[in-house]
Amino acid sequence: MTEGRPPYPPFTEETALQKVQAAEDAWNTRDPQRVALAYTPDSSWRNRDVFLTGREEIIAFLTRKWERELDYALRKSLWSFHENRIAVRFQYECHDRDGQWWRSYGNELWEFDEHGLMRRREASINDVPITEAERRIHGPRPTDEHGLDIPLR
Repeated sequence: MTEGRPPYPPFTEETALQKVQAAEDAWNTRDPQRVALAYTPDSSWRNRDVFLTGREEIIAFLTRKWERELDYALRKSLWSFHENRIAVRFQYECHDRDGQWWRSYGNELWEFDEHGLMRRREASINDVPITEAERRIHGPRPTDEHGLDIPLR
């Protein structure tokens, strides 16, 4: 039996927003095992120049990611949705072991199966060095800020 991950497609604006917030919340835990459960067992990813297939590869990738991207904090915004697909833009901030802070800007394309699990994820991401004083993302988003858009700059 396949586990489900509501809300299920086809998405409405309300359920697409719920899916985006659930993804943001999960990624902000920085728990690769938990995050991977939102994807099909054979999920296909493109993350920048890395191609992955399946939860085990996703878990290994996220483990490496959060070992080098310290104090990672993410914000996602719904861009568009249609039936079983959602487009998202996002920003996250983190620092490396040398103390350099980064803001990463990206876009993701998501495709879901009928059980609400993501079977395909494509992410394009650009990194911009910032100072600690320029940070604006400090930990998970407070509940009263759910659904608010993220500024471009």
